[in-house]
Amino acid sequence: MQNILDAIQSGSATSEDFASLELPESYRAAFVKKEEVDMFEGLTAKEKDPRKSLHVEEVPLPELGPGEAFVAVMASAINYNTVWTSIFEPVSTFGFLERYGRNSELTKRHDLPYHVVGSDLAGVVLKTGPGVTKWKPGDRVVAHCLSVELEGPDGHNDTMLDTEQRIWGFETNFGGLADVAMVKANQLMPKPEHLTWEEAASPGLVNCTAYRQLVSKNGGDMKQGDNVLIWGASGGLGGFATQYALNGGATPVCVVSNEEKARIARSMGAELIINRSEEGYKFWNDEGTEQDPREWKRFGARIRELTGGEDIDIVFEHPGRETFGASVFVTRKGGTITTCASTTGYMHEYDNRYLWMNLKRIISSHFANYRESWEANRLIAKGKIHPTLSRTYTLDEVGQASLDVHQNAHQGKVGVLCLAPEEGLGVLDEEMRAEHETAINRFRGV
Repeated sequence: MQNILDAIQSGSATSEDFASLELPESYRAAFVKKEEVDMFEGLTAKEKDPRKSLHVEEVPLPELGPGEAFVAVMASAINYNTVWTSIFEPVSTFGFLERYGRNSELTKRHDLPYHVVGSDLAGVVLKTGPGVTKWKPGDRVVAHCLSVELEGPDGHNDTMLDTEQRIWGFETNFGGLADVAMVKANQLMPKPEHLTWEEAASPGLVNCTAYRQLVSKNGGDMKQGDNVLIWGASGGLGGFATQYALNGGATPVCVVSNEEKARIARSMGAELIINRSEEGYKFWNDEGTEQDPREWKRFGARIRELTGGEDIDIVFEHPGRETFGASVFVTRKGGTITTCASTTGYMHEYDNRYLWMNLKRIISSHFANYRESWEANRLIAKGKIHPTLSRTYTLDEVGQASLDVHQNAHQGKVGVLCLAPEEGLGVLDEEMRAEHETAINRFRGV
C-alpha cells in the first residue's frame, strides 16, 4: 500500500500514474467474524464490547465488477450501524450478506465468513470496472452509502425505494473502515477540498440522512419559520439537523443531555435549548414498562415557554422508544414526526389519540437517495454546512472508537484514519478553509 500512499501524497501523480499502480492482493480492514456472532450471548446491549468483536487484519482484495470502483481510503468514520454490526444487534449482518449473495454470481462475492464494515470514506479512486465513465483513477472522492441495483421500476422515482436498496458497509461487504474499499461508482461524489481527509469522510451517512429526514420533500419538507424539535442536537445526526434548521430559516429547539452539549448547540447559532439532565424529564417509570403523560405535558409546556407559545412543526426523531411518546404529544396539530432510527429501542409506544385526532403524521426516513446525497454533499463543499468531527482514531483503534459511540461518550462524529498517516492532510483549498475554520473545528476538543 505504500506506493499508493506515496502517489496520493505526492500531489503530482496523474490519472495515468494511478491507473498503472499495482494493486495489493490483500489489504488491512476492520471486520467481524461469522463464527463469533454468539460471542455476546446473555449480555445486555450496553454490556457488549465492540473491541472484542472488531478485528483489524489483512483480507483478500475482491474481484472488481462492472460499475464498481476501488478507492484508496484515507479516512472513514464511525456510524451507529457499525456499532450494531459489532454487537450483532438487532440481528447479525451476515444474514444481509447471505441474502445479497443469492442474487447473482457477482453479489456472491459479498457472502463471506467475515464482514468488512464502515459506511463512510474519503479517498482516491484506484481503479474502475467496466462501464464506469464519470470517474477515473486519481479522482479525490467521498462516498455515500446507498447501494441499489435499479433493475426494477420501484427505485426510479426515488432510489431509496429500490427493492434491492442496501446500505454499503452494513448490508453489503467491503466497507469503508479499511485501506481499500469497493463501492458502486454511482456512490462517489467530489471531495470537498477545503476539508482534511478525516473531516471530509465524517459527514457522509449522517449528513445525507439529516438532509432527507428534515429538508427533503421525502422527509419533513422543512420551511422557513418552522419550529423543529431536535433530539441529541449536538450528536452525529442532531448536529447536522441543527445546522439545516438554522441554514433553512427554521427555529431549532435543541434537546441535549448536558451543558457542554448545550454550549456546542449555542455555538452553531441555536438559542432554544432544553437540557434534559438539568430539567429531569422522566418519560418512563423505573421498570421501563409505562410512560408518564404528565412528563410529556411538562416537556410541551417548556417548549411553548421557549417558542413564545408555539408548538413543534417537525420533530427530528432518532432515539426511538425512550422519546417517541413525548415526540408525538408535543407536535402541533397537523405537524410531522420524522424518524430515522431507534437507538434506545425499536418498539415505540405512543398515545394514538394525540396522533389521529390532531392529524399528525409519522414519516419514516432512511438515509437518502442519490439526488439528496449530492445536494447534501454540495452544501458541505460550499461551506454552508460543516462537519461535526470531534475526535479521530486510527484504524487499529476502531474497536475503541465504536465503543465510544456505543456508550455515547462522544460529540458529533468520530473519525478514523485509514491510509492517512496523520490528521490534517488532504486540504487543497486553504483560502476557503480559513474562512470557515471556526465552524469546521466547532466540535473539536469537546
